[in-house]
Amino acid sequence: MNMKTKVFGQHEEGTLRQFQNCLQTGQVGGGVLCADGHYGYSQPVGGVIAYEEQVAPSGVGYDIACGNKAVRTNLKYEDIREDLPNIMDAVASRISFGIGRKNKERIDHALFEDDGWYVYRQFGQQEHDILKKLAYEQLGTVGAGNHFVDIFVEEATGDVWIANHFGSRGFGHKTASGFLNVAAGRQFLDRAPGESMEQLPTLLNLNEELGQLYMEAMRLAGVYAYAGRDVVMDEVLDILGAETTFEVHNHHNYAWKEQHDGREYVVVRKGATPSAPGQLGFIGGSMGDQSVIVRGKDNEANREAWYSTVHGAGRIMSRTEAAGKMNWKTKKRRGGKVTERMMQDAIREAGVELRGGGTDESPFVYRKLASVLDEHKETIDVLHTLRPIGVAMAGANEFDPYKD
Repeated sequence: MNMKTKVFGQHEEGTLRQFQNCLQTGQVGGGVLCADGHYGYSQPVGGVIAYEEQVAPSGVGYDIACGNKAVRTNLKYEDIREDLPNIMDAVASRISFGIGRKNKERIDHALFEDDGWYVYRQFGQQEHDILKKLAYEQLGTVGAGNHFVDIFVEEATGDVWIANHFGSRGFGHKTASGFLNVAAGRQFLDRAPGESMEQLPTLLNLNEELGQLYMEAMRLAGVYAYAGRDVVMDEVLDILGAETTFEVHNHHNYAWKEQHDGREYVVVRKGATPSAPGQLGFIGGSMGDQSVIVRGKDNEANREAWYSTVHGAGRIMSRTEAAGKMNWKTKKRRGGKVTERMMQDAIREAGVELRGGGTDESPFVYRKLASVLDEHKETIDVLHTLRPIGVAMAGANEFDPYKD
């Protein structure tokens, strides 16, 4: 069987090496490195690997089911233009951003009755109780890193859009850690040793119990991530007094069972948007750049790309390089290439009301989204181009434990 692989765009040596390591480990049918790809943990971000009868929890990563929900509202830009600062103040105060944050009110949701919770009891009642409690406490919170709630205008129509970006929070992180621990012979809740970014993929076989349990736990984390993004979206719609007229909702850190060339594969996408023919996706740029709604094309180019495309603009500068080395005692950074003044000037020029966000998430650390999309123009159509007018994120210097 010939391995079907494709690399979009230009990449650093370490990113390409990680991609090749993944292609050469396990029962691999092929893969893709998207144009926004960059160095990650084990599998590069923007990397897609297709396995036969295997799944890589290291490839799905620690933020299982990270993804986006985007909606078009019934409002026009003129309806909110004057009130935008107050709107963004309300978003920042009513929605919980940051690592380890808990929701202000416990949210009962049907997902907590899902049969999938049995997975954690296979490892012990304590494991089940700890993870379910964490899931209850964090449903509807956003997290840190590059996770956001944004308000956009589609300038072609004047329509106001909302989008958010986050995944399964601490529940997903502990799920990923637990399965990686067990795969390495440790206990589910053990504190994992520091892993090498160069670590080869951890593979689980789908015909064995651990692989089957992981797929079910991943599915549950996906349900949880969808629910969390729904909760946050409903909160922003309430702040705006708006209704939804169109929506797009999908994961970009996940493993899907799919048919390709007449065979079934488990397609592990880490920071890559599924783009099957006709499938819609949201792709976010930086806080000062456009975001887009795309649709997968029905052609050979998209088939060759394993029906996968970018999930964002892609980092070109690490957090430390951008913001400087952090002294966690003083909570100050030194030596970064991007100053607070540079960031604020860029955001002001872009016409964005920013709440939170540090220089490590500034426009300077990302590629321009248009250049990344251009590399994939044969596989996707851009349906809507959105300009950010309000961006809310966790504050600067929030420690981000996710390794991708």
